[in-house]
Amino acid sequence: MKNPYFLKIISIFGVSLILWALLAQINNVGTERKERQFEAQQSVEASQAEQQTLVGPVIQTQCTEEWTGLTGEGANQKSVLQRRDFTVSAIPTQLAVDAKTKLEPRYRGIFKVNTYAVQSLITAEWTSLKALRPQSTQPNSRLSCGAPYVMTSVSDARGIRRVALQVNGQQLAARPGSNHAAFPSGFHAELPEALRGADQALKVSLTLDLIGTGNLSWAPVAESTQVKLASDWPHPSFAGRFLPVQRDVRTDGFKAEWQISALATTAPKNMVAGAPLCTPTHGGTPSCIETFSVSFVDPVNTYSLSDRAMKYGLLFVGLTFIAVGLVEALRRLRVHPIQYLFVGCALSIFFFLLLSLSEHLAFNLAYGLAATACVTLLTVYGRYLLQGWAGGLSFGAGIGLLYGCLFVLLQLEQAALVMGSLMLFGVLAVVMLLTRKLDWYALLKADGKASDPAPLPNAAASS
Repeated sequence: MKNPYFLKIISIFGVSLILWALLAQINNVGTERKERQFEAQQSVEASQAEQQTLVGPVIQTQCTEEWTGLTGEGANQKSVLQRRDFTVSAIPTQLAVDAKTKLEPRYRGIFKVNTYAVQSLITAEWTSLKALRPQSTQPNSRLSCGAPYVMTSVSDARGIRRVALQVNGQQLAARPGSNHAAFPSGFHAELPEALRGADQALKVSLTLDLIGTGNLSWAPVAESTQVKLASDWPHPSFAGRFLPVQRDVRTDGFKAEWQISALATTAPKNMVAGAPLCTPTHGGTPSCIETFSVSFVDPVNTYSLSDRAMKYGLLFVGLTFIAVGLVEALRRLRVHPIQYLFVGCALSIFFFLLLSLSEHLAFNLAYGLAATACVTLLTVYGRYLLQGWAGGLSFGAGIGLLYGCLFVLLQLEQAALVMGSLMLFGVLAVVMLLTRKLDWYALLKADGKASDPAPLPNAAASS
């Protein structure tokens, strides 16, 4: 082939394919490590307690209705005893929760999992318990009910550390199980039979110490629900069907308050109907009990940031190759495709260093160390690649600028797209302006005489 530049372009394209495969393998390692972190979280949940959702307190009683019915026709008619089992519920008029959480990180190897301990003071009030009076559905039926009980449900009963329950100032013993068909995990306490259908007010005070992992939720099952939460975690993520009406997020923790009326949610009605909790599969449909929650997320997720950084890997390699090719054309240097490969490998190894170091160090520190190592290596290599320290230092400064731009993009998550597009436009503008007077036909003419690069100097001459 007469034109050496065409062969050079084909060779660099092949080098780019090799580097693309290398970056893909590094990305696969990052994905595997992210899966290992998820497995660590599942291991902690299996050994300690899962994320918790609190429902209640709610007063319920199990009732039975019996009546005599007829079956058959004509002479074959006969009387049979029929029965209906059902649950009667009384939701609180007022439900107030005052909770404090403390984060207690757990580790599986090098993987950190955020668990929490929550101390709650829960106060529920009923103006009367007339709702506990069962209603017959058949004429001349006989109604009978068990003792009423106050129940509270939690997602994972293994997380219960302490329960202290008082009803109108009287201490009651909590028993295992909520006795609710949809979410049986929790506890209950039997109430005096005399309270059934009473017109007097009733107040339940509950002290609950609970542990869980990752997420804490409540169900607004009262006519008026108020939840106050204070925590030492400075990075909360509020989710669910309702956001807090007030929140104060500081560097040493946060405070949040929710106020929810039964006019704004179907949770109280669905609780009486015995509906299950809402799940991600059916969200806030009318057939489930809505919840609101806070997640104790880690904003500096090592693997998410590393994955975002690796998305720019091939772009980094492309910009660097363009810069080297531009210098090669303007200064009539000769850079071998193997040297392009070495430079691309150094750029790619940065992402591998970042991933491995960030598992043991703070992400910013890991980023700084990985970038410094790669910039130093490429600066020294650039001295020989571009024939002198001036070229090497300029090359290293350019690489350092690329890493600096990437770090800014990682910090500006919401504005990353617009910043990235502006930076690319700036790079394109610089390249176009630098080459605006370049005679490409003279540079790439077929005989190559006018554009043949000078031979690569030996090490002694370059030093």
